[in-house]
Amino acid sequence: MFEALTPVSEMLTRNLDTLSRQPLLVCGLLEDDLPGLLADAGPAPRIFTTDFRYFQWLQGKNRGLAVEFGHLPAQEPAAGLLLLMPKAKAEAEYLLATCLPLLAPGAPVFIAGDNKGGVKAAPRLLAAYCDQVNKLDSARRASLYQAELSRPVTPPDPAAWVRRYSLARDGLSICSLPGVFSAEHLDSGTRLLLDTLDQVEGRVLDVGCGAGVIGATLLKRNPAIRLEQTDISALALQASRLTLAENGLAGEVYASDGLAQVRGPFDCIVTNPPFHAGLKTFYHTTETLLRQARDYLAPGGQLLLVANAFLPYPEIIGQAFGHCDTLTANGKFRIYRARR
Repeated sequence: MFEALTPVSEMLTRNLDTLSRQPLLVCGLLEDDLPGLLADAGPAPRIFTTDFRYFQWLQGKNRGLAVEFGHLPAQEPAAGLLLLMPKAKAEAEYLLATCLPLLAPGAPVFIAGDNKGGVKAAPRLLAAYCDQVNKLDSARRASLYQAELSRPVTPPDPAAWVRRYSLARDGLSICSLPGVFSAEHLDSGTRLLLDTLDQVEGRVLDVGCGAGVIGATLLKRNPAIRLEQTDISALALQASRLTLAENGLAGEVYASDGLAQVRGPFDCIVTNPPFHAGLKTFYHTTETLLRQARDYLAPGGQLLLVANAFLPYPEIIGQAFGHCDTLTANGKFRIYRARR
């Protein structure tokens, strides 16, 4: 999954002498073994990732690298920073604000990324922290920017990064963080799903919970359910915890790569599955979820999901369950259900 070097990392291999002069804190859109290449070239970097899947993969490489998973980096000093530009500019701003306080003035700061992925905003992103930003390299449709931290950075107030919106029907306040899906408003797919669903019971799993909209809504409507919410994004998991707390609700929130870290059986598995990873379209995780879901359901348990109408999910669900019902549809989305 992460074995092949991305074009961004291929460009960075031309600059290993510069990047390996000090043990960098590396964060952002990590998609390959760039940390291992940095470790081979010089002092081993420290890795901070919000992606649980990448965290597990890098740990499994057994390279002895210090790798952290969470929504905030460990509060330990760092000698420099390399940010791999994430898909969302707001997430890049968040990562800089949370990581740069770990650096002393004069420490090197690097930002690298795909030219179509927002990396050209690096000078603007660093303007508040660095007096001068230089483009160090450009190749493979990717660029690397270099700067020095000009002044100490005060750690941010985590609450200042929380964004909220209301769901009037259920009287809920949804909390979100940068980079989390549908951070500013309820997306139309989830809206259709919640308009279609109402009563669920027993043990309910919300897979790919994002800001916690689906799980919190179902729990508000059905207070007796036992809710579990999972995601691979540490920022999404934190947003879901905040959403539950904000609304006086209780549920279990934890990291899981699809169904790999959950223990069934469940009476209901519900999801609005993503199909983008970074800048790429990515179906494998959802297709695996649909094929495995039946094994995680109690007898009579149901799988419920919303998906873009063009995706081939009914065929996959039908192969796993023997049937797939379409509960409702509009021009863009469909709500599917299958029972064990």
